[in-house]
Amino acid sequence: MTTVTRLAVASALDTASDALLADRAADGDVRAFEVLVRRHGPLMRVHATRILGSNDETDDVVQESFITAWRQLPTLENGAAVKSWLMRICGRKSIDRVRARRDHADITETDAAAPAALTPHHVAETQEQAEALARCLAELPDDQRRCWTLRELGEYSYTDIAEELDLPVSTVRGLLARARKTLLRELEDWR
Repeated sequence: MTTVTRLAVASALDTASDALLADRAADGDVRAFEVLVRRHGPLMRVHATRILGSNDETDDVVQESFITAWRQLPTLENGAAVKSWLMRICGRKSIDRVRARRDHADITETDAAAPAALTPHHVAETQEQAEALARCLAELPDDQRRCWTLRELGEYSYTDIAEELDLPVSTVRGLLARARKTLLRELEDWR
């Protein structure tokens, strides 16, 4: 392929819709996937940075997200939704990083003089609470879960969430209210 032909293909791909790019990338077109990376990578970086709280791990998270996306592209049913799909992958990878960096107490070694918060019982109970929250979040509708995650973990403002998810602020408020109500009801035993 000549340089002129490559440039013509590249410029045609640069103006192609996300749906077309996702479909071509799912079929193994690396150039189409490169356009998706260039198009959505900067937004994913911002999203990951907000959740992680720093730039230290952002590039790693975005790269991991794109690797996962490349592998799972054939499972994407609606190519037009590739942007939100990539953002969900990036959000999950970012949250996984935040969880992984937390210090975990070793419940096999106890000190009789240790405060109650460090006892094996308390550590196990805290872990069960976190697992219960994760299960409840997994059962929430996607829009509610995304709003809750961006607000509570990413510390986004309502306006930022609305822009990120392309929703009106009033819808974001309603989704958050329903998500919080559901979580309070489902996690009542842990209060």
